[in-house]
Amino acid sequence: MALQNGELSKELLDSQAHIWNHIFSFINSMSLKCAIQLQIPDIIHRHGAPMLLSELVEALAINQERTPFVYRLMRILVHSGFFVKQSVSTPGGNDEEGGEGYLLTPVSRLLLKEEPLSVRPLLLAMLDPMLMDPWQHLSKWFQNDDVTPFHTTHGKMFWDLAGQEPKLNQFFNEGMASDARLVTSVILKDCRGIFEGLDSIVDVGGSSGTVAEAIAKAFPNIRCISFDLPHVVDGLVGSNNLTFVGGDMFEAIPRADAVLLNWILHDWSDEECMKILKQCRKAIPSKENGGKLIIMDMVVKAEKGVRKMGKALL
Repeated sequence: MALQNGELSKELLDSQAHIWNHIFSFINSMSLKCAIQLQIPDIIHRHGAPMLLSELVEALAINQERTPFVYRLMRILVHSGFFVKQSVSTPGGNDEEGGEGYLLTPVSRLLLKEEPLSVRPLLLAMLDPMLMDPWQHLSKWFQNDDVTPFHTTHGKMFWDLAGQEPKLNQFFNEGMASDARLVTSVILKDCRGIFEGLDSIVDVGGSSGTVAEAIAKAFPNIRCISFDLPHVVDGLVGSNNLTFVGGDMFEAIPRADAVLLNWILHDWSDEECMKILKQCRKAIPSKENGGKLIIMDMVVKAEKGVRKMGKALL
């Protein structure tokens, strides 16, 4: 042990604190999910001014015996940067928090129901038990022959189960659509040049067509295709320059001037990515003839010794 080896007590306690931070890090995401389900961001937003704890408690649809714990929930969320506190002048100044009210931060505004670029659906999808439970079986997956931990947990691959479970298919597609709306708004504002000169583009794994629809509206002269599994696009209706096509990207991708892979490749192994990229190559003209492959995906970037995850346009 560190103390037995003459190490400083501080190092031992720092090591313990580091472990504790990782043990209890789930509290942050679960507290945020709780706040969303209780509609706390929307309640504070509608209040239109710093909201006292007593006012928030009164507005919440909760068991009155739980009201003493609302302060603890909000303390976690303030610490996590989702809310801030501001002094409020109150008659008598007898509020439980000494006249401090809660306000939204720029981050929590992205969790409002009516915010056009809200990521609320993505949060609820990623923190749903169906997607969280596989993490409980990660060690079992390392010891068996299943393709993914999701298969170990649910007995099927994710895409197969999504085709059979409407709830899973719906909340996952809604989550992906919310992410796509935010990212696409930035891309169409700051990176419009990548779409100029194209006559057609196919969004592979386009889900309900959020990205393809945005491109179609921004560039009426581009023929846009949202391509996904048949059960995903079934019943979806396009427009003048937007169509939905069902199929399997491992077998064939509709031909177009450009192929867009938005948050696709990170889901697959290197070998499977190679298969997808080969199908992309078949679907587009050569570079000399204007063919483009546009990849938007997760990247791991080393910065000052810390690895950060983000999204990049390649």
